Amino acid sequence: IEYVHPIKRSIIHQRGLHYDVMGFDQGIVAALRESPDVLVIGEMRDLDSIRQALTAAEIGVLVFATLHTNSAAGSIDRIIDVFPPHEQPQVRVQLAQSLAGVVSQALLRRKHGAGRVPAAEILVGNTAVSNIIREGRTQDILSVLQGGKSQGMQTMDDSLEALVQQGLVDVGEASLHAHNKPRFERLVGKAEEPARKRAAVR
Repeated sequence: IEYVHPIKRSIIHQRGLHYDVMGFDQGIVAALRESPDVLVIGEMRDLDSIRQALTAAEIGVLVFATLHTNSAAGSIDRIIDVFPPHEQPQVRVQLAQSLAGVVSQALLRRKHGAGRVPAAEILVGNTAVSNIIREGRTQDILSVLQGGKSQGMQTMDDSLEALVQQGLVDVGEASLHAHNKPRFERLVGKAEEPARKRAAVR
């Protein structure tokens, strides 16, 4: 157990891998027998744990889980691709119906002082996202992210640009994590030009 959640306004049961259960999938099955409202899975490592997490989400449990991926679209592809090809169409339907959102995070070195600053790509599960997942068109996720700002969505590059503009991270550090490096460098360059002109006038 990496983090102990204290009991305050709810009952929390935690299970440690290799102490209470021998596998993530076994822990999920055991947790579902207690009819939980929320299920937190430290990491979805394999097909069995992902399958059980999807089943839990399908029956109405709010599931929080982590994956090692670099983008929102990559997270969706990872969930689907871990299944055998003949199961993937059904998994797409399951995921399309149950996905609430994806947050892809990168930790960047702070420009001044010690510590890290998070940059985040945020995808909200809406009708357009559900259709894209169902039809296997994850390459179209980027356009949904770019057009979904009013719903709280943002691309990783937008998040990085904001951190640079706020002076929290260096351009070079941010560029290492940008998905579209040439576009990102153009955006940041345009944003920095007015700032340089204002500094010159002062």
